[in-house]
Amino acid sequence: MTSPDTTPIRLLVVDDHTLFRRGLIALLARDTDLVVVGDAADAGQALRKAQELQPDVILLDNHLPGVNGVDALPALLEAAPSTCILMLTVSEDENDLAAALHGGASGYLLKTMEGDDLTAAVHRAFQGDSIIAPEMMGKLVAAYRSSALKSVPGKDTGPGASAHKTVTPAAQAVASLSPRELDILRGITRGASNKEIAREHGIVETTVKIHVQHILRKLGVSSRVHAAVIASEHGLL
Repeated sequence: MTSPDTTPIRLLVVDDHTLFRRGLIALLARDTDLVVVGDAADAGQALRKAQELQPDVILLDNHLPGVNGVDALPALLEAAPSTCILMLTVSEDENDLAAALHGGASGYLLKTMEGDDLTAAVHRAFQGDSIIAPEMMGKLVAAYRSSALKSVPGKDTGPGASAHKTVTPAAQAVASLSPRELDILRGITRGASNKEIAREHGIVETTVKIHVQHILRKLGVSSRVHAAVIASEHGLL
């Protein structure tokens, strides 16, 4: 519940399906810390309303009539520089994911997610976190690794490449993790949610959350995405 001193997070919802848009607005209204200040059915409407309303967060579908959501990102961010944009789409295509992140989106979510997870994602995005759907995490890590390897001239990735590796701070941090933390980090890297990791290891979800906090602190990172990249780079995928 919003306290008198709390300003609600202002949202603009952009989706061309009227029934989905109305249902999404109703779902968001259940959280009194959120308020939908406008909605739009295409990129043109979204651009006009973003400029007029200056929302804190835009929930943006990708498959819009005319201009796709990812193609509209630069103009929306120019119209409302202080907003953060979360893609909310059915597309699990890694090219759409890459285009969205390169275009300046603060996150990439799937329409199959639970309502409570969506409202939590909006709060996290508003606080500055990058939010990626768990199902897309593996694709993001793979794309990141591929890009990183291509950007290093003469990078040796052959069988003997690790013979003369220097022990990096990241490697030392990974080595400092407990067996349970390593198991949970592997789950994060696979894109599993806290609930799925808890079920896999027979522990409660709250315990997983505590382990995740410890893992992020030990690795010196602030997001699951960065932790997953480090894990993948060190052979934990």
